[in-house]
Amino acid sequence: MSNDPLHWLEDELAGLSAQHLRRELQFWNRERVNGSLCSGDVPLINFACNDYLGLARELNSSTLQTTLAEFGWGSGASPLVTGRTTVHAALENDLATFKATASALTFPTGYAANVGTIAALVDKQDVILSDARNHASIVDGCRLSGATVLIYRHNDVDHLAELLGTAPPHRRRLIVTDSLFSMDGDVAPLPKIAELSRTHDCMLMIDEAHATGVFGEHGRGLAELFNCEDAVAVTVGTFSKALGSIGGFVVGSKPLIDWLANSARSYMFSTALPAACASANRSAVQLIQTEPHRREQLLSNAQHLRQRLQSMGMLDESQNEFCSQIVPIVVGSPEKAIALSAALKSAGLLVPAIRPPTVTVGGSMLRVSLSAMHTQTEIDQLVDVLAIN
Repeated sequence: MSNDPLHWLEDELAGLSAQHLRRELQFWNRERVNGSLCSGDVPLINFACNDYLGLARELNSSTLQTTLAEFGWGSGASPLVTGRTTVHAALENDLATFKATASALTFPTGYAANVGTIAALVDKQDVILSDARNHASIVDGCRLSGATVLIYRHNDVDHLAELLGTAPPHRRRLIVTDSLFSMDGDVAPLPKIAELSRTHDCMLMIDEAHATGVFGEHGRGLAELFNCEDAVAVTVGTFSKALGSIGGFVVGSKPLIDWLANSARSYMFSTALPAACASANRSAVQLIQTEPHRREQLLSNAQHLRQRLQSMGMLDESQNEFCSQIVPIVVGSPEKAIALSAALKSAGLLVPAIRPPTVTVGGSMLRVSLSAMHTQTEIDQLVDVLAIN
């Protein structure tokens, strides 16, 4: 018998390899001018990341440099000790104004925002109703809360209504959903969910991670686009997608934010983001409001790609009912997804193979993530390579 208490790991890793589910850590170099990524010396057109507006390589403002010179890099403590600076407070004020809410709170990541917020709002006395394809951070927040969790079929408001009508005894109920789903690229029926939350007196929480900066007249997200912001009690977002930076946030009423600052463990017990990050995030919030052409170009790119893929039979009509910047190409098995991703890489295109547990068994896919910085020529190149593979 082995003396190594971790001897079992080799067998488990071998099992992942046999199922084509083992991930290998990689590193990338970014070409700042055009955003291409390099693995070694080979540049790849990047259809893999969530930098939807191309801000990740532009947030190097003089304001950021000034903040870095004043505060240094590390924040040194949690926000409730000494980690929250005047820059963090200004960012939260900017967020509240941008999102048309009373208050805001920043977190180290979007994952921390979801996990901490859900667990702060409900516990074992309560009931959560969660979409079957919600992000892992929502799933984990539900688990950690200790609440009874009822899963409704993806985007099925009739099933949600049924569960609301038959929910076990409870103190509070929370409906939680992504607004734009990160793998499928489809959207939650927010107006209908909002109506149900009102009818059944439920808290409604939405994660606008992939929608903030992309949708709505002011770029606030899908709740703005669908004109149902007033029904949403809790909105989560992230700086790591369209805003091109790092960190998460929650916006809502002042009592909500006060409660989270006192109860969300991922806020209370995490070191705050560096002030320089908060400064970069302020710049990003400003840019998505003053440069709407970025999201207009992004959605134009999405429409072009989706129309071309539909004409080839690689997307059915139902997948194009809503035009988002996340375009899934479902192939079924992990082996097929890996092979197609490798063929694209050989042609100079980076499109990741998405496999379980990120997606369900049988749902392995290529996830095409578009940016406002992609050219029509690059998108056509992607389609042409897909057509011959």
